[in-house]
Amino acid sequence: MLKDAFIFLIIALCFLLEYKYRTNYDDILSDFAFVLGKDVTIKRQTKTESRPEDGGLRFAEMLVEARDAQIDERAKEALAFCEANGYNTDFCILIDMKIHSGKHRMFVYDFKKLEVERAALVAHGTGKGDKRSTGDEPLFSNEKGSLLTSLGKYKIGERDYSQWGINVHYKLHGLEAGNSNAFERIVVLHSYTPVPSFEIYPVHLPLGWSQGCPVTDDNTMAWLDAKLQNTEKPVLLWIFY
Repeated sequence: MLKDAFIFLIIALCFLLEYKYRTNYDDILSDFAFVLGKDVTIKRQTKTESRPEDGGLRFAEMLVEARDAQIDERAKEALAFCEANGYNTDFCILIDMKIHSGKHRMFVYDFKKLEVERAALVAHGTGKGDKRSTGDEPLFSNEKGSLLTSLGKYKIGERDYSQWGINVHYKLHGLEAGNSNAFERIVVLHSYTPVPSFEIYPVHLPLGWSQGCPVTDDNTMAWLDAKLQNTEKPVLLWIFY
């Protein structure tokens, strides 16, 4: 009960900050769909789908198709890398930091079925000083102490205790020049309880929930934990922009 109330208050605060920049009723309804229930979302979708001439709907569909095509292309590259380097060829984790943080941008990709098996929210590093990310524009760095996300391919390593979320994290070993300090920076894959298990677009995830780690929701982390424990070969995690 307290957990749900805490999450609601944080997201509600974000709503209040963003509402002064827009007055469109449909946008507000979309934001509160998760509070009012799925029926609201369904009704809004039905209303939109009843107008096939609506150019906005087609544009949105084109954006989704373009995103899916990009994920498929990245997955092909990921599979080639995994096959060449002895990594797990059943699945990988792809994170597209160009996608709005209020939308699903972490994708568990099934190499066998050639499709996304699960998608989730993931926070980016907040940074500090004059190198701070915003909700719209994440910054990236491999520097120790930067508190920023590092781009590149990672090997998912040892499972260990975490003080956050479901109390499990996985070490990350950077495989490229842009993330070579990940292990020393203690950049790990973990969850944080306030991260929602549903999209909150157009609101961004609050900054401060990540200091460089890919941070997701508890439900997704529990699901990933069970999956990762059943793998023999190392699994690839790839953060790109």
